[in-house]
Amino acid sequence: MPRTPPPRFGIMTAPSQVEYQDVLRVWREADAIPEIEHAWLFDHLMPIGGDPDGPVHEGWTLLSALAAQTRRLRLGVLVTSNRFRPPAMLAKIAATVDIVSGGRLEFGIGVGSRPDIALARREYDAHGLPFHDTAHAVGSLAEACTVIRRLWTEDEPFDFDGAHHRLTGAFCNPKPVQRPHPPIVIGGRSSATLRIAAEHADVWNIPGGDIDDVVRRGALLDRYCAEIGRDPGSITRSIHLPVSYDEPGATRAAIGEAIDAGFRHVVLGLPAPYPDGVAQWVVDKLISASA
Repeated sequence: MPRTPPPRFGIMTAPSQVEYQDVLRVWREADAIPEIEHAWLFDHLMPIGGDPDGPVHEGWTLLSALAAQTRRLRLGVLVTSNRFRPPAMLAKIAATVDIVSGGRLEFGIGVGSRPDIALARREYDAHGLPFHDTAHAVGSLAEACTVIRRLWTEDEPFDFDGAHHRLTGAFCNPKPVQRPHPPIVIGGRSSATLRIAAEHADVWNIPGGDIDDVVRRGALLDRYCAEIGRDPGSITRSIHLPVSYDEPGATRAAIGEAIDAGFRHVVLGLPAPYPDGVAQWVVDKLISASA
């Protein structure tokens, strides 16, 4: 019987209401601690919490800078909004980050912000971006995953004529360092997104909270995999859990529930401001205590 792999722990530093040097300090510290294997940013153009006029750093630009300043951490955006960037442009950006990092990118992507989150919705109008309905956004994501994978793996230019994306002579050079391509992390919990994950994801990520709902979502992903003849075990299960500095016991309990439910990729969301030595605190209070 195959041995169950141990959980891989990472951190998430939302680049909102913080300065670049704050995030860089935490990532450099984490890069030197083997127990922390991966690190993540988010993808919003304006704050979705705290001061609505506060600072937010663009996720992929910041990720490239952090890739150049670290040596070991796997890294990514959890998750990229497919609504913000055309897929061929995103494929080029991601390939560049994989090269800068020496092949450490984990490529996170999702549908994008839900229309019922007002603070997230406003960033589209503020940046002149269209905000299509959910059906359009889901169809666009499915096509984007196909286009991006082809750009990373095909050696000849190609045309693509989809319902949402049309490309002529599409080609990506240079390719990502990782072969055949960086792991694709699809984030979300809706049934439509889970169908896309079943087809395209190497890793599926879901926000934590109601563990029973998370388990039900995982079972639905299993079903969609079975429908297309894919082994559900080929998709790593990932969960994002918020960290409480004041009540680490509650965070440890959530970690234990997630591991018991089969999640082997755990992203610990660090609230700002970040205490000095926060990466080592995560190891001492959360990771080691959950082993």
